[in-house]
Amino acid sequence: MSQAVTDTHVAEEDLLRADLYDFLAALLANPPSKDLLQHAAALGGDESDLGQAISTLARVAKATNAAAVETEFNALFIGLGRGELMPFASYYLTGFLNEKPLASLRADMAALRITRAPNVYEPEDNIASLLEMMAGMIRGRFGEPVPLQKQKDFFFTHIAAWAEHFFSDLEAAQNSVLYAPVGTVGKAFLEIETQAFRMGAE
Repeated sequence: MSQAVTDTHVAEEDLLRADLYDFLAALLANPPSKDLLQHAAALGGDESDLGQAISTLARVAKATNAAAVETEFNALFIGLGRGELMPFASYYLTGFLNEKPLASLRADMAALRITRAPNVYEPEDNIASLLEMMAGMIRGRFGEPVPLQKQKDFFFTHIAAWAEHFFSDLEAAQNSVLYAPVGTVGKAFLEIETQAFRMGAE
């Protein structure tokens, strides 16, 4: 997604939300670099479900390397013809790519002045792109930071309906090693976001 970075007038807890959206997006967009793996390995968690998932991810990241994770990423998401998983909203919601959920997303992206980056060729309803859009709305990358109600609307329209199912599939995928705890982190984070939106943006 094209970005104009500003973090002005964004609460600290919202910046932490944006950081986790960005982190998950980076892990799911491309095979993680050595630097991203080192960042993951250095994370620490608390006793919450999310904290324990982050601790597990850190332990696995310490025990692997970029070449092994690239092989894992390709098996999960690229494969010969297709990977083990199809991380797209249209596929999870309709069984096909490029369906109505993608058209709905493109309309909402236009309203929010979010444009696809010129070097991205896959459909915008990829999980990594959607998580990156959430981070961008929180931080104000597409103009001013997006109000909580609009964040909530976008989240429930384009992410909540399918992404927890995707993260559960990622946890259990045959080829998942590093990505098994990524799935656990994603699922726990989405549960927190769902509860917070329901309480805070009625």
